[in-house]
Amino acid sequence: MDQSMKKLILASALFASAAASAAPISVRDDDGNVVTLQKPAQRVIAMAPHVTELLFAAGAGDKIVGAVTYSDYPEAAKKIPRVGDNRLIDMERVAAMKPDLIVIWMHGGFERQIEGLRKLGIPLFHSEPTKLEGIADNVERLGQLMGTEAVANPAAADIRAQFSAMSKQYANRPPVRLFYQVWDKPLYTLNGKSIVSDSIRLCGGVNIFADQKTTAPIISMEAVLQANPEAIFGTSEKDYGSVDLWKPYGTLLAVQNNNLFRLQGELLNRAGPRMVAGTKALCEKIEEARQHRKN
Repeated sequence: MDQSMKKLILASALFASAAASAAPISVRDDDGNVVTLQKPAQRVIAMAPHVTELLFAAGAGDKIVGAVTYSDYPEAAKKIPRVGDNRLIDMERVAAMKPDLIVIWMHGGFERQIEGLRKLGIPLFHSEPTKLEGIADNVERLGQLMGTEAVANPAAADIRAQFSAMSKQYANRPPVRLFYQVWDKPLYTLNGKSIVSDSIRLCGGVNIFADQKTTAPIISMEAVLQANPEAIFGTSEKDYGSVDLWKPYGTLLAVQNNNLFRLQGELLNRAGPRMVAGTKALCEKIEEARQHRKN
């Protein structure tokens, strides 16, 4: 091949590469809305702790210029400047950071804040995985928006593979009826639409309050006693009374079978990559409850 032909091929390849990088990037967020960027985002604000974790997993941790309170994982996340908490966002600070993408999470106290963010005219990506497969999907789509697919795609594949392996391991195990206690004052749980319930299902557990209409319903102790779950799960958070409050109730099957379990809350209550570890721990405890069954 002569030199002129080599130069022509090289020029064509460079032109194709430039054209590809100049093409707009479009993905759908968890609301089904199309989010379009003219080029990969370089400055992103994470509006929830799970979003911060997803961005780091997607290889875009160094592009996060702002985050909210409790964005504390991985260690590097603790140094990211704060723009507010889950109740109130400092809009002036957000605007001053000049982000080219804001990744939001919709919850009760945040909806009125969204309108203020929309007025800034910055593209918004709504991240709200409600099923375990949504975690890997979020990592992939955020990787596309940030131009970090080389890290994001293998990370997403690894998350999928680990959930798939767990699903196969626990697919045919006998069901265990359980109560998932998010907090004790007030006593509240999660319904079947929560991503935590997807973890419970994967492990062969049955959420006794799956049919509740609200995502995080407040429950009476009487309702739990009446449902009589075989196992009760709580989290080991600070200032949380834990599952010990059930110990005096000897009529409960969970107490009789010694199935009052503690889990690390942030591994399950944040819809990020660490739900792999959280689900694994949940499955192991549910398996322990099966072993405690009286013959």
